[in-house]
Amino acid sequence: MNRERAVFPPRFFERQDESDDERFYAPDRFVTHVDDAAIAAIGALYAELELDAAECCVLDICSSWVSHFPVKPGRLVVTGMNASELAANPMADAWSMANLNEDPRLRFDDASFDAVTCAVSVDYLTRPLEVFDEVARVLRPGGPFVCTFSNRCFPSKAIRGWLSSDERGRCAIVAAYFQASDGFAPPQVQHRNPGAAGDPLYAVLARRA
Repeated sequence: MNRERAVFPPRFFERQDESDDERFYAPDRFVTHVDDAAIAAIGALYAELELDAAECCVLDICSSWVSHFPVKPGRLVVTGMNASELAANPMADAWSMANLNEDPRLRFDDASFDAVTCAVSVDYLTRPLEVFDEVARVLRPGGPFVCTFSNRCFPSKAIRGWLSSDERGRCAIVAAYFQASDGFAPPQVQHRNPGAAGDPLYAVLARRA
């Protein structure tokens, strides 16, 4: 039994559609998956954490053609599932393909990045504790891992535990990933745009211990 199954209930990480993820993400989707106000809330958080500093080296996992930074970090590396989208990301200095559900390893050296981000994609991870351990490995001490999400998703590819939870529960799920993984300080849970008329935006983040 892997660690996810030991920590979380049976069938928690199952999905409605267990077909090949690479086939699902092969069609180009040059769209944003939250509204403009939620995107601005992500950017405001990144700026607040100074992830856009000229000396900051950031890894954006589960990325696409946009990384939601209002200002480009000093260096931005992106990984994801669609080559056309990654290649079109105007802020990316480098990109690579990565199916983290198939292979959670991140192909980078230890302590390579000042920060790691994951925007509106944490709900699709089927092996999150392994991914979070890998994020901790590639982060420099004190560097944050920032997961942001809303109430939108591709329901066929989101895990069962996510779909069966409300928004508060989803924040608790991501916090539990940090708590069950190695190498992170206690996580912070934030509702970044309370009272917003459009998409809600939540953040769960923790720093490399």
